[in-house]
Amino acid sequence: MVVRTCIPYSDKRLHRPAMPVDAITDEIREIWQDMIDTMEAMPGVGLGAPQIGVGLRLAVVDASQERGQAVRMANPEVLHASVQLREHEEASPNLPGVSAVIKRPRAVTVRFMDETGESVERDFVGLWATSVQHQIDHLDGKLYVDHLSKMKRDMLVKKSRKFQR
Repeated sequence: MVVRTCIPYSDKRLHRPAMPVDAITDEIREIWQDMIDTMEAMPGVGLGAPQIGVGLRLAVVDASQERGQAVRMANPEVLHASVQLREHEEASPNLPGVSAVIKRPRAVTVRFMDETGESVERDFVGLWATSVQHQIDHLDGKLYVDHLSKMKRDMLVKKSRKFQR
């Protein structure tokens, strides 16, 4: 079990798009496992590779009650999103100690490369959908606070700095 350190909000790697994954290798599988171990240690329901300083389009999501159901995704992209929105209080280990309510589509259809290298399309609903969208934001160089007004984002970032000391 390898729990990696989540990089701070100020780290530029969090604010630039991650690079696509060409193939699923043992190294990619190892990164995914480290991400799952890190997500479980937080505890959280998802993690994007940029959060641990890895600039690849890799994400893991596990919003199951019983845990151990992590979905490993490379190059995920939303194909369809529901019109109906869902509010959820989101947070990030990259901005410790703060959170905000974000509205996102309640359901999404996502295409991604799975752990076997196959292209998969899968529907996610509720917390699963929220987490997948949150992780794709990380892969695009965005954090949940980027959905907020500048004033509210600046307030949360400033407040979070107190938890990073």
